[in-house]
Amino acid sequence: MASKFTELAIDCADPGGLARFWCSVLDYVVQDEDDEVVTIGSPAVPEGRNRPGPVPPTMTFARVPEGKAAKNRLHIDVNATDREQDEEVRRLLGLGARHADVGQTGNESWVTLADPEGNEFCVLAGRHP
Repeated sequence: MASKFTELAIDCADPGGLARFWCSVLDYVVQDEDDEVVTIGSPAVPEGRNRPGPVPPTMTFARVPEGKAAKNRLHIDVNATDREQDEEVRRLLGLGARHADVGQTGNESWVTLADPEGNEFCVLAGRHP
């Protein structure tokens, strides 16, 4: 038997604020919350890691004192499920994302953004419902 990807942990200054941003991006809900740690996940699969087979991973945001210092070595890619890439980028910018420069050439099929705490992520051109 192999492991399965069940959770992505993200250090941050404001767990509640960053969790709300990502809930809006992914249509997730808060599953657990206190002052230091907030966990969000898909409302379609609330049992998460107890379910056999693949599951949408939860995201856990933990308060840390230090700020982000460099480009992420791991990042999230998202795909719009009901709109085109440019519409999704506008929606995410409206939620508080901003464009991020990580050395793109301008010929990429994806758009690189950063969440409100500067964590880079990409909006891919392909649609995957």
